[in-house]
Amino acid sequence: MTHQFTVHAAKTNLSKLIEAALAGDDIVIAKGNKPVVRLVAIPQAKFKIGLLEGQLGSGPDFFEPMDEPELHDWEGGA
Repeated sequence: MTHQFTVHAAKTNLSKLIEAALAGDDIVIAKGNKPVVRLVAIPQAKFKIGLLEGQLGSGPDFFEPMDEPELHDWEGGA
């Protein structure tokens, strides 16, 4: 459903108009009787944990003990 508001009414009710746009309403702002701007919601992507699960292979196991050469290098051995 399209709702048209004057610039003055839009300034006065901007928060409500934003909520209406987010709810899917078509909000048009007009100068006098001439429509000049449409208020459009920007789609928000939802963050999903585990999006790439099983696609990256296995990483190192940081809780496994290091072997002797790796431990020697880690400790700054020459």
